[in-house]
Amino acid sequence: MFLIWFILLGLLVGRTASADDWPQWMGTRRDNVWREEGLLEKFPAGGPKVLWRTPIAGGYAGPAVAAGRVFVTDYVTTDVVKIANFERKTSSGVERVLCLDEATGKILWKHEYPVVYTIAYPSGPRCTPTIDGDRVYTLGAEGHLLCLNVSDGSVLWSRELKNDYKTKAALWGYAGHPLVDGPRLICVAGTDVAHAVAFDKLTGKELWRAGTAPEQGYSPPTMIEAAGGRQLVFMKPDGIYAVEPETGRLLWEAPYNADSGSIIMSPVQVGDYLYVGGFQEKNLLLKLLRDKPGVEVVWRNKAKHGLSAVNVQPFVADDHIYGFHEKGDLRAVAIPSGEIVWKSAGPLAARPQGSGTAFIIRAADRYWLFAENGDLVIATLSPQGYSEIDRVHLIEPTNVALGRDVVWCAPAYANRAIIVRNDAEIIRVSLAK
Repeated sequence: MFLIWFILLGLLVGRTASADDWPQWMGTRRDNVWREEGLLEKFPAGGPKVLWRTPIAGGYAGPAVAAGRVFVTDYVTTDVVKIANFERKTSSGVERVLCLDEATGKILWKHEYPVVYTIAYPSGPRCTPTIDGDRVYTLGAEGHLLCLNVSDGSVLWSRELKNDYKTKAALWGYAGHPLVDGPRLICVAGTDVAHAVAFDKLTGKELWRAGTAPEQGYSPPTMIEAAGGRQLVFMKPDGIYAVEPETGRLLWEAPYNADSGSIIMSPVQVGDYLYVGGFQEKNLLLKLLRDKPGVEVVWRNKAKHGLSAVNVQPFVADDHIYGFHEKGDLRAVAIPSGEIVWKSAGPLAARPQGSGTAFIIRAADRYWLFAENGDLVIATLSPQGYSEIDRVHLIEPTNVALGRDVVWCAPAYANRAIIVRNDAEIIRVSLAK
């Protein structure tokens, strides 16, 4: 009996302290929650251990991690890449999908294809790879959608969304991270022909299409629970709508007006409410109906309320939204009132700068914020305020935006480590206690 008890205790401890992967944008459940234990509480003197560094090229796409492998995309070009906020620039190069060994950083395989960029901020791909079993899905800045074998990088199927749906890339490129839902791969695809498309994830065959839009926008597909079922929500520059995930059948829609087509954040659900915010305080709060799929507008474009999220997906906790406003300040916003409970520079400079960026995730009762200056910060966030516990500098900013050096790439948190990249390297740093 003692031996049986000892074995069961060992299994329980192993399960409690088990590590976790980060197989897509915002993690396993697409909610920016890191569910591992055994993490350090403050950084050691001299900083945490860098486990490896591997050279890569340009891009905004974050890494994904699963089954001992790291996947990331980049863009190799000899053209001079110039940043232009609202001006399309043409450059030619190669987009690549790289597969690295998680333990060593060694590149196991790469797949590459030629591409001509016609977008602003032409540094590289935007979308984090999506890993699903033995397949990895990637979406390039100009709409190259690939399904690759994780073991060797062979192409299982591919699509060129611009050609298939008779459109062009949005001003800042394709940025809506694809979503795997059962047998479907769901993407923001086009404009007049179809805004959203579901593909058979095994074959690439189109299963359904939904909506039209003046431009794609940059908001990824979002799954919510409401009215006793699942609803698949899409944002576009002129509206928000929900469809039945299995069929694409329209469930409800509401108008929205995004400046410069810049609807970027995914809608966030706070109880019975759904919030979205874009440039120039173009905010919208919807109340989700309980008895059937549908919404009621609570308020729209409410001045000096809410937050206009640009680079960072806000985090929801305690009936509050925590996120970075377009002016660069970190805010706590109460829902449903939309009241700004507090503002802070957070982990950024004392004076917020436009599009100030720090990617937010939560682990237990603490938050980890990776800031655009390359710092990793441990902090607490609550309706009472922001409190910084510790910080360390991890990686150099290699990009330029709005006149300052930045690194605008969401990290992955997996197996008690952070994996983050800039336009020159990708690194893995231990965060184990």
